[in-house]
Amino acid sequence: MRESTPRSRQIGIRGRGGPQRRSHSPRGQWISVNVDLIEGRGERCWPRPGRLFAAATTHSFADLGAAIDDAFARWDRSHLHEFELSDGTRIGMPDPEWRDDEPVEDGRIVKLARLKPGEQFVYVFDLGDDWAHLCTVGNSPLDPLETLGSVPDRPLPYFGWGAIPDQYGRAWGADDGETPLPPDPELKDLPPLRPDWGPGRQR
Repeated sequence: MRESTPRSRQIGIRGRGGPQRRSHSPRGQWISVNVDLIEGRGERCWPRPGRLFAAATTHSFADLGAAIDDAFARWDRSHLHEFELSDGTRIGMPDPEWRDDEPVEDGRIVKLARLKPGEQFVYVFDLGDDWAHLCTVGNSPLDPLETLGSVPDRPLPYFGWGAIPDQYGRAWGADDGETPLPPDPELKDLPPLRPDWGPGRQR
């Protein structure tokens, strides 16, 4: 698991000089959550793309879910999603029309304070395509001011790696799963807004 703060973040606040600002939130109220994308749409991801989040224990699981979906480029949010903790607890959006014997706790209410250092749990976006993520809580508390440069009102990623797949597997705008990949126009189809764009681009 990646818990270390990137060097650019470590030196970013201190390098400005002057008095150091202090977070209004005690260090113990903020945690890091490592999120790795494991699989989706019937395919395993390797290497596994991931993001490292800073989150307050007062943030809800719904807040964390929205942050994960933002960071993993989910543009169609009209899908069910849920967290499953190691004890089997399910947290998400209760749907009265969804028949299931196991109750789902409301992610808008349940707070991240429920998590323990080192705990691992699963987040699934789109219960049909089953984009499954492994989430791991860091072992040490986090200071958002040192890591992010501010104290945000929602979880935010501060480190990441890997290529994020499109949630529907599309490689270009008109990709319908049957049309062949069009040839690369080599920037000639673009407006001449940069020296190497457009039909008369510089070579």
